[in-house]
Amino acid sequence: MSDHPTGEPGEPQAEPPSRDDLGPALDAGDMTELLRAAGMGDDEIARAREDHHLELLAIEHLVVPEPGEYDLQGIAEASGLTPDQITRLWRSLGFAEPQVGDHLFTDVDVDMLRTIGQLLSMGWIDDELTIQMARVIGSSLSRVASALIDSIDPEEPRVTGRPQSDDGFAAIAPLLLPMLLQVMDYVWRRHVQAEARARMAREHADGDPGRRVVGFADLVGFTALSQQIDARALAGVVDRFETIAYDTVNRLGGRVVKMIGDEVMFSVPDEASAVEIALSLAETYRDDDELSDVRVGLAAGPVLQREADLYGPVVNRASRIVNIAFPGSVVVSGEIVDSLAGAAGITWKSIGSRNLKDIGKVPLFLVRRESTQEPPRSSRQEAERRRAERREARVGEIAERRTERRAKRPVADAPPRDAPAAGAPDPDPT
Repeated sequence: MSDHPTGEPGEPQAEPPSRDDLGPALDAGDMTELLRAAGMGDDEIARAREDHHLELLAIEHLVVPEPGEYDLQGIAEASGLTPDQITRLWRSLGFAEPQVGDHLFTDVDVDMLRTIGQLLSMGWIDDELTIQMARVIGSSLSRVASALIDSIDPEEPRVTGRPQSDDGFAAIAPLLLPMLLQVMDYVWRRHVQAEARARMAREHADGDPGRRVVGFADLVGFTALSQQIDARALAGVVDRFETIAYDTVNRLGGRVVKMIGDEVMFSVPDEASAVEIALSLAETYRDDDELSDVRVGLAAGPVLQREADLYGPVVNRASRIVNIAFPGSVVVSGEIVDSLAGAAGITWKSIGSRNLKDIGKVPLFLVRRESTQEPPRSSRQEAERRRAERREARVGEIAERRTERRAKRPVADAPPRDAPAAGAPDPDPT
């Protein structure tokens, strides 16, 4: 029996790492000592403190503490792979191509590449599979890394409601990174399990196992909103948009395929669940005071799944459908109506055949809950006016709080107390 964490009842659970396993934790106030221990000089530490980059400097040297010793030719000789193989693999992981003479690689890199070389030589994997997996791992972990760095912000209040500090980060830094590795290992195992189960279920189900319902939900007015607020406030809008999308889609049995700026792409095994997700998304965003409406488009049919993404005519059709939907509405193609004919709780309204770019004319339908009546256009406009007023008030609150937060900094760093934050709109639109 495996001793890896699975979360299943009756199976042994991996113990969480103890402080002894992770190395000595630092007391508050030891950020300078942490950086000195990582090989940083006092001048470099002082510059980072002045620039408010101490946490980033610490992370840079904690995640890869070993200095780069090998250039491309050196690591090729040490690992047994060719320079071309290493370069292609490095690019596929999402890193800039190593140049001759750049000493980027460490002993850890040598061990990893040597292991890959042994698997290749034994025929257990081939070059193409290696590159394919490298692309998936690289793109996924790049997002994880970006989210982690975005969260390291001494100005942004966290769970406690108090700003982070250099000293606080120093206390948790030796624990944070190993714990993240354990969490990623656990989540990866759970996703592998879920994907295996889903694949078996699809292959044993009636019909085409490659059939999916694909949906796109587009946040209306995002471009205009992004011109009114600063980058920090915009990040909050994006975070809220993504949170609602992930919570709604996953809760109702779908999968978020990817976020594309102000749009979410999702897939669902069956039409009934897809319609429920689409309607729930439209309702949830409609009722949110800080976000505008979304419009949702659905299409169904066989798709090609590759590296967790979906491809094919169904994806293109759903993407085109969402572009013609009204704010707050759900528009679907005919095959979904045919599949759910007579389904209780929902109604269909034909909007005729529409000419979709690069696809041609497609019969489309508006779907609503049976109890929902279409509001008059004037009512929709009034609701949007009230929402716009709430957004403007929110923009003003964000700008005012940011100005107050900056005013509390040391005098050398603080802008004039009565000046708005750089890039922020005037809190008083009049």
